[in-house]
Amino acid sequence: MKRNSLFLLQTLKWIIKILRGLIFGLGCITLCGILLALTDIPYYAYYRLGTVNAEITQKPDYIVMLGSMGIPSPDDLMRVYYTAGAWKEVPDAVVIIAFPADTALHEDSPELLMADELKMRGVDSTKIIFERYGYSTRTQALNILDMLGKENAPDITMRIITSPEHMYRAIRAFRKVGFSQAGGTPTFEKVIAEEKLMKGVNKKTEKTGLTLRYRIWSYMIYEITVVREFMAIAYYKIRGWI
Repeated sequence: MKRNSLFLLQTLKWIIKILRGLIFGLGCITLCGILLALTDIPYYAYYRLGTVNAEITQKPDYIVMLGSMGIPSPDDLMRVYYTAGAWKEVPDAVVIIAFPADTALHEDSPELLMADELKMRGVDSTKIIFERYGYSTRTQALNILDMLGKENAPDITMRIITSPEHMYRAIRAFRKVGFSQAGGTPTFEKVIAEEKLMKGVNKKTEKTGLTLRYRIWSYMIYEITVVREFMAIAYYKIRGWI
């Protein structure tokens, strides 16, 4: 009995020690995140993911919209908005909507709803085609390669529309399978003008506090988004997909 009691006591102390270490570690991570959010580092990391090597110098033959959560999610509505704008600049380009289809393929299937949104924004319905089977950036790139022909890939200029944090990985994945002239347009949000945000507020007393609150929360979200994407990039590098 004494041995059992001693063992249980030691086990309990060991568990408490581990819990203390975890709480301390999480506290340090949280504090570092808050302090980092007081700098511009999270924003610039997010910005670079969306802009590094994303430019294309020629008019695109294809505009590829990579779906996210489906319609009417904020991410995909933003991608539809940017895709329609990109097509209006080059109305001869073909729009490829890459999103897994609903198995029933009825009128509410996500990729068809995206196409409807594009048509509402002026995109010619005859210029819209679908990639319905890719379940990741890698498989979407491979499926589009099969659609357009591997032998044609090096000569195709492609503009990819996706979220800023996903842009770097998407371009690298498409270039890896053979689309050497792939670039992209990141769907950055439009910033609300500060004077509109501060309308009716005592700017002398409220400006600093309001700016700081919005900035900290926004930058902490950027931190989570960037870390998550860095992990995805690392996984793609390990697999040799980028």
